[in-house]
Amino acid sequence: MSELGLGRAFSTNFLGNTPAWYKATILAFLIVNPILFFTAGPFVTGWVLIAEFIFTLALALKCYPLPSGGLLAIEAVIIGMTTPAMVYKEVEANLPVILLLMFMVAGIYFMKELLLFLFTRLLVGTRSKIALSFMFSFLGAFLSAFLDALTVTAVIISVAYGFYAIYHRYASQAGADHSLADDSKIDGASKKDLEQFRGFLRNLMMHGAVGTALGGAMTLVGEPQNLLIGSIMKWDFMDFFHFCSVISIPVLLAGFITCVLLEITHFMGYGYQLPDSVRAVLSEDVKKASAGLTPKVRARYIVQGVVGIILILALAMHWAEVGLVGLMVIILLSSFNGVTEEHSFGHAFTEALPFTALLVVFFAIVAVIHDQHLFKPVIDVVLKMEGSNQLVAFFVANGVLSAISDNVFVATVYITEALKAFEVGLVDQAQFEKLAVAINMGTNIPSVATPNGQAAFLFLLTSALAPLIRLSYLEMMKLAFPYMVIMTGTGLLATKFLL
Repeated sequence: MSELGLGRAFSTNFLGNTPAWYKATILAFLIVNPILFFTAGPFVTGWVLIAEFIFTLALALKCYPLPSGGLLAIEAVIIGMTTPAMVYKEVEANLPVILLLMFMVAGIYFMKELLLFLFTRLLVGTRSKIALSFMFSFLGAFLSAFLDALTVTAVIISVAYGFYAIYHRYASQAGADHSLADDSKIDGASKKDLEQFRGFLRNLMMHGAVGTALGGAMTLVGEPQNLLIGSIMKWDFMDFFHFCSVISIPVLLAGFITCVLLEITHFMGYGYQLPDSVRAVLSEDVKKASAGLTPKVRARYIVQGVVGIILILALAMHWAEVGLVGLMVIILLSSFNGVTEEHSFGHAFTEALPFTALLVVFFAIVAVIHDQHLFKPVIDVVLKMEGSNQLVAFFVANGVLSAISDNVFVATVYITEALKAFEVGLVDQAQFEKLAVAINMGTNIPSVATPNGQAAFLFLLTSALAPLIRLSYLEMMKLAFPYMVIMTGTGLLATKFLL
């Protein structure tokens, strides 16, 4: 009996309170993978592993992908699909992104008081949902062109989380320490408004997130792969903008037009309005915040504002790696705003560190892709093409592979192969430059199709905000779909006829 009880305890503890079918599916994956590896070979098993990992991301609201995805990554190492050394190499190559997540997101936490104050005023003062949506998209694009998309995403997540907390606390008549996931104390009318508010926030978050992709594709500092491509091509900031603008500007305009049209037509889950009851609650909060502007609070806001300006200058001028700038922000804000207790710092890292761990697991899957040469057949096909067809093929191939993998990794593989082709004389200088543009735009634009296509999207999906506003993997794909179609179509036409 004790053995039976122990067995039940193990089965209950495995992946906790996730549904039985989810547990069974993960166990099936873990059993099938070694069998496939020794029968069908590592190439087939590698693609199956990618599909399995995407499954764990798609069900992030059922189970945070770290434990289930992590088990798949560990198994991949054990059966020999990659090595710990290769995983470490991938992590080492992406150390700037890891530092960014560890420190910059925590730095934004210390600025959220001022951000919430400013954005709440903006939200309450802007009656038009179309204007507000365009504003989020424009700000996401503009800031991501000079800052990092993850940093910008962290800002809008912090702001939306604050909005949600204000209304949920009011609707449930609970204190500041109540669970934002508990709707049991909210009455019928307020619950209906809450669902409307969730849809409203989902819309704004997706407009802002897509905006980060639009702006991030335009400049040398917009995305990590841009820096990689720019260094190989020996392009400075203006060179990069000049070469890419033939595609990036039409795509940017198409993205902005799509934003407006989605809100006008209410297509694919857009068009949610801010309920009057929510606006009233947020307006009241603005009044209270304004009335409570004591000299001490004003001093905190001034410090946060000054550090915010320093942050923008540091990132725009690349004074240091983004993560180190984030650490500087933490030090400055904690020092001058009197944050001295250890547990106060712990709260700042709560949001970022689980995602950082998940990203390292993701790099383990990327190591499998690298070791098993899973993308080689696609690379070989596109390199055999010529002229504008080759450019279109590069754009499409980078887009498709970035949507299922890491766009930095895909860009690294393709720009390296393009450089080899240039060095042996398979392509001339002009075609090489056009290929670099196609690679940059391909990894940045079509990859908005899935949450794992862009780190900023994946960060949003796995954030504490996502389950509160019911933003699942499939919901993100649905909301991103019209953007993906219009932006990718525009990019393809520009690549074919303008590049």
